[in-house]
Amino acid sequence: MADTEQHPRRNGGESLSVTSADLFKRQTSQRIFVNRSVQMEKIKFYGFDMDYTLAQYVSPLYETMSFKLMLERLVETGYPPDILQFKYDHTVPIRGLWFDKEKGLLLKVDTFGNILSCLFGLSFVTAAELRNHYENKFVLLSNRFYVYDTLFNLPEIYCLASVIEFFKSVSNCTVSRSGFNYNEVFISFRTLFNDVREATNYIHDKGELKKLTVEQVDRYVHKDPDLADLLRQLSAGGAKLFLLTNSGYWYTEHIMTYLLGDSWRDYFDYAVVDACKPRFFADGSLMRVVDPASGKLKLGTHTGPLQKGTVYSGGSCADFSRLIGCRGKDVLYIGDHIFGDIVKSKKVGWRTLLIVPELANELFVWKKEEALFVRLQELDAEMSRAYQGCTIVSKSGPSQALEAQSVDKMKRSIRETVQAMDASYGFMGSLFRSGGRLTSFASQLERYADLYAQSVTNLLYYPNYYMFRGPMALMTHESTVSHKSDDSPPEKITAESKFALRASSASVASRRGSAPNAADIQQVARSHDDQSADSTASVSSELKPPCAVTSAAFEEEDSAADLTAAARPESPAVVDAYD
Repeated sequence: MADTEQHPRRNGGESLSVTSADLFKRQTSQRIFVNRSVQMEKIKFYGFDMDYTLAQYVSPLYETMSFKLMLERLVETGYPPDILQFKYDHTVPIRGLWFDKEKGLLLKVDTFGNILSCLFGLSFVTAAELRNHYENKFVLLSNRFYVYDTLFNLPEIYCLASVIEFFKSVSNCTVSRSGFNYNEVFISFRTLFNDVREATNYIHDKGELKKLTVEQVDRYVHKDPDLADLLRQLSAGGAKLFLLTNSGYWYTEHIMTYLLGDSWRDYFDYAVVDACKPRFFADGSLMRVVDPASGKLKLGTHTGPLQKGTVYSGGSCADFSRLIGCRGKDVLYIGDHIFGDIVKSKKVGWRTLLIVPELANELFVWKKEEALFVRLQELDAEMSRAYQGCTIVSKSGPSQALEAQSVDKMKRSIRETVQAMDASYGFMGSLFRSGGRLTSFASQLERYADLYAQSVTNLLYYPNYYMFRGPMALMTHESTVSHKSDDSPPEKITAESKFALRASSASVASRRGSAPNAADIQQVARSHDDQSADSTASVSSELKPPCAVTSAAFEEEDSAADLTAAARPESPAVVDAYD
């Protein structure tokens, strides 16, 4: 438990106990979370993505419009008009899901590829059924799978699941292992996936999505009143700012004008549209100048210095870095796309800040359902106690029947608790975890995002010279073993003998005035072995270290696979973020 300090009330009443760890934390909605230390005074360039970073779209209104346009595009390409009956449900899709293009299944997987839960259409696949598809409930990422890792993917996920649900339910359609037989036509799951992907790309690139967004920009885009102040403060601190977005010039001009006014270019030292991330961080494309009057690209490839107030199109990270004079760790890039913005920019050496709007709901549930998390920890402790006296020579028999029943009951309780935790987050559970196991999305966030926050304007609550300190990374043997010695004979003897070995080696070295030679090392080793053998001879062979069991070992049995659609809590409309 953290140290506490007593703070008297202003009215002279009873004192309040406040943990020292909480004394220096900002408000939940203002915080930035740290995976790796970042010294802000060393950041010379701040880079910003636009969509879902500077421009936060109003959810679920924006996703609902996208979903409707996708269905309409599918009908235009030959799909049954009956699919238009589906309505977008924002509680179902989450980022980080994998789609198996061969089996038509949506998978939620953990850090190592173990399947946490599985959807076929809008129905969960039971644990028994899941083993028919994946014998070990384990998958490796390959071209067979598509990972939905951006917020633009949310309506696409629900569109794909809805179309599969439609074909599952119609009477003149049968399901096979690789697709549907519908009206004497075979539609493979891979074809369904490709068609939904094409519909998604169409509405973004050629369809009505951007046009409708611009026409009702105040309805679909949230205008943060603190955004302009943030950019001014960062510039005043001496840093260079740049905009790096995949959106085209026409759309960027309308959105940024809405957010910052007609002079939006003045807030940035450099602006790049049509960046084509993640390709931008590899070979990239030709960098050209945009004509602001017509929105068309000027002739030739730009090779000279980048000018403030000029908008450029395309380019590559290598050329861009050379033209602005930045080196890897000079740059803090801020974006929402875990792969295109964060993973790729991290691999070229930039520092990274991931924007995660889902943190609002994640931390709302984290606080509200504290009892479930505490219960899971208690079950972990109970399981450890049940196995504490077990050794390799322990035998099961009638005398252990009652204890075995107790362990089985704890396993069931762990699974039920994990299911309740997942249900409290929404249909597919938490973006970051299932019980004690982190999702693949969470593992990427921890590995590639130096910082993460709910909103880009959370930077306002930290000075330009702030030191974001990452938490100490502990291995399992360090996080589960106390610093206090339990003085058990084997541990004590081993530690004393090793200490004697080190001391003896140091003594020999000091007498020689140099490092010990081979003969010295052999002499010390023989002495150490003799002492160790004499010391341990009196230790009883029955002494065994306790064994511990954690809940993660039992969560994968059923996980959240048997959750039903009835367990869908309503997501809060407005909640504080936690950092």
